[in-house]
Amino acid sequence: MEEHSLLRHQVDWADVRSKAFTQAQGARKPADTYGAIGSALQTLGDGHSAFWEPEQAKENLGSSAASLDGLQGRSLKNGIGYISLPGVQGSQKAYDEYVRQGRDAVAKADQAGSCGWVVDLRSDTGGNMWPMLAVVGPILGDGKVGMFVDADGKKSVWSIKHGAPYEDGKLVGWDEGQPVTKSMPPVAVLTGKRTASAGEAVVVAFRGRPDTRFFGEWTYGVPTGNEGYRLSDGAMLILTELKDADRTGRTYDAAIPPDEEIVKDPRPVARGRDEVLEAARSWLLEQNACRQP
Repeated sequence: MEEHSLLRHQVDWADVRSKAFTQAQGARKPADTYGAIGSALQTLGDGHSAFWEPEQAKENLGSSAASLDGLQGRSLKNGIGYISLPGVQGSQKAYDEYVRQGRDAVAKADQAGSCGWVVDLRSDTGGNMWPMLAVVGPILGDGKVGMFVDADGKKSVWSIKHGAPYEDGKLVGWDEGQPVTKSMPPVAVLTGKRTASAGEAVVVAFRGRPDTRFFGEWTYGVPTGNEGYRLSDGAMLILTELKDADRTGRTYDAAIPPDEEIVKDPRPVARGRDEVLEAARSWLLEQNACRQP
């Protein structure tokens, strides 16, 4: 924690260490230290670090089947493509399946040659950002799309090349994605209170992109990068080490506001309506690429 935490320069480590060792006094086995580890993480105050006991770590990381509910692509009226991304966490097999199905969904939505896109991140609760970028890479477009920045200002660049994600010039897991019909189309990004962590990294990747507008509600508020450390008994320390930054270099460490804030109308008459999607569609139809003759 002292070596890698994002907030390491703001913490009194002598005090944290003293309290942790006092709390763990008399520990006979690894499990006896869990309370002290949890308390130490709490003192960081980054809102994103976590501690998983062995069973929880096994459950969170061992799943080979990604929950793909909410991963869908379709073509909306007037030639607009729509892709919805849920969060994803688990094994490499789960990530591979997410990318396969996600890219199929994008291809399906683009069959008619989409003039513009809605990228719906309202149910993207986080996990691993790289499969998400592998799905939306062809829509994002090639080039630098963001970066991680650590406590000392050291940067690690995210980029897209032929629709595939790269970190500092190294391919991350998946070969090039199938290009969408229109290169650099206008994009409406939908966000909400559940858009968190890796989901917020995807939001950041679209920030600063030309012909892009954000609709909905503020994101959850943890646009930061975590690293996992497995402890001796299989428990996991999940430590927040990095801030997300967009392609312009602007860093994020709190909830991200949309360009157009739209809160769900609670009245029964509006129950079946999706005002956020409607606003996004209206904006896209005003853009040159989608304007009807």
